[in-house]
Amino acid sequence: MRRASCVALLALLSACGSNADIVIQGGPLWTGLSTGRGQPGAVAIRRGKILAVGDSAQIARYVGSKTRVIQARGGLIMPGFADGHTHFVDGGFQLASIDLRHAATPQEFVRRIKEYAAKMKPGEWMLGGDWDHTLWRGAPLPHHEWIDSVTPNNPVFLSRVDGHMSLANAAAMRAGKVTRETRDPVGGEIPRDTHGAPIGIFKDNAEDVIDAVIPAPTAEQEDSAVARALAYAASLGVTATSNMSASWANLAAYKRMQRAGRMTARVFLYLPIDGWKAVADSVGRGAGDDWVRINGVKGYMDGSAGSRTAYFFEPFSDSAGYRGLMRQPESQMRAWVGAADSAGLQIAVHAIGDRANAIILAIYDSVTHAHGARDRRFRVEHAQHLRPQEIPLFGQRRVVASMQPYHAIDDGRWVEQRIGPERIKTTYAFRTLLDTDAPLAFGSDWTVASLNPMMGVYAAVTRRTLDDKNPGGWVPEQKISVGEALRAYTSGNAWATFNEQKWGTLAPGRLADVVVLDHDPFAVPPESLGTIKPRYTIVGGKVVYSKP
Repeated sequence: MRRASCVALLALLSACGSNADIVIQGGPLWTGLSTGRGQPGAVAIRRGKILAVGDSAQIARYVGSKTRVIQARGGLIMPGFADGHTHFVDGGFQLASIDLRHAATPQEFVRRIKEYAAKMKPGEWMLGGDWDHTLWRGAPLPHHEWIDSVTPNNPVFLSRVDGHMSLANAAAMRAGKVTRETRDPVGGEIPRDTHGAPIGIFKDNAEDVIDAVIPAPTAEQEDSAVARALAYAASLGVTATSNMSASWANLAAYKRMQRAGRMTARVFLYLPIDGWKAVADSVGRGAGDDWVRINGVKGYMDGSAGSRTAYFFEPFSDSAGYRGLMRQPESQMRAWVGAADSAGLQIAVHAIGDRANAIILAIYDSVTHAHGARDRRFRVEHAQHLRPQEIPLFGQRRVVASMQPYHAIDDGRWVEQRIGPERIKTTYAFRTLLDTDAPLAFGSDWTVASLNPMMGVYAAVTRRTLDDKNPGGWVPEQKISVGEALRAYTSGNAWATFNEQKWGTLAPGRLADVVVLDHDPFAVPPESLGTIKPRYTIVGGKVVYSKP
């Protein structure tokens, strides 16, 4: 009798031990293991991991008295979104700074700056902005004279939306000791007026001239930026991100947040490639864990099409003879990639123009042959404008095409004027890349574009430009399906960061990073995809966001 009671007690304890902390049911379940639509199902979560995935009857046995049961109410249950390319801490700062993204005229641009400056302390720098001169009639570049009179007490350095050029006022140029004698740096440009004086615009590497004199944020400011960014990401269902061009100060802020138990997304940092030795030394002492980890290094080949600094084989159609610029000599990039690869680091390099992409793919290939085969997962960040002959190389060589679909519906408003009708056929070539077996990882490039992953899905599926002049899609043959876009935002990024055995799909044993959407993206008209929001965001088995 006593033995039977013990056996019964052990059975009871075992049953209790299998109870889930959270069960999600009541909606289609998309595991991410295929590109097909979700099927009826439920998921059980315990101790931060997926305990079971199955139909409602199968999962019901994991419901105990302390289990939280979440009803999807017809919305899709899916793996958490991963954003493959953000400037995450910058995004946190941007959330609290001036917003010029939708200033539709130069007058509106100046008015917003004037109003924001009136609230600032004397001497405080005005940063951020994300202005877009292509919205203005004739697309004129702003000049410092536009804003000098409304910012008399504050140095100003405001970034264009793509991050590849910025506007400085006279105070900022004085701080940077910029005069008509200041030379353009290698890989950068300082446009000038007819008298040779800088107009206040600094392109690519020239931005470093002003950046060098901007006071570094305090630790408290860094922490506040990270907290804002994490909360915003959770509200959009983003459970992991690759933070590109991260700094050591960013890393320190993430670690402070982790020690405080406040991390609500997994962050994989890519530090500047020119500091590869310090990165390798740090990784040698420990790269990090599933919450905060140094994943590799990031470099730049060229600039952007929006700033006319992307590097092409043929000249820009609207700038006779001008092909863009390289941010450093090819030999320098080859040396950095070779050294970082020898140190065992993953390498991600920004390339937008077709020539920049061709060069970095050739560098990757030569380094692979020189150093021997291993699982490198080289990354090309953006891979926007590709020649047809380069596209299959991503699949053949297993190079990650880390792309941002929202850029396609933004750039599609104007980029054909810059590169012509032939080159746009393989611009943002999502369909052709997938058809040639490329590892595709989607992201936003936040703050350059919205962090909202469903806007990225909308862009990849519809390719309807923001001006609504392409209702059938801009370069429509490059559209992809909803399932393919979701995979690029989930398992695609897991593979791109060496995490495919940990997250990106819903399967027993995976980390419990789950999003419940308020609608099923497979069941709505494509033009409605961007309106879908998360109902719940769960990271590591904890609900970090629930829709009010």
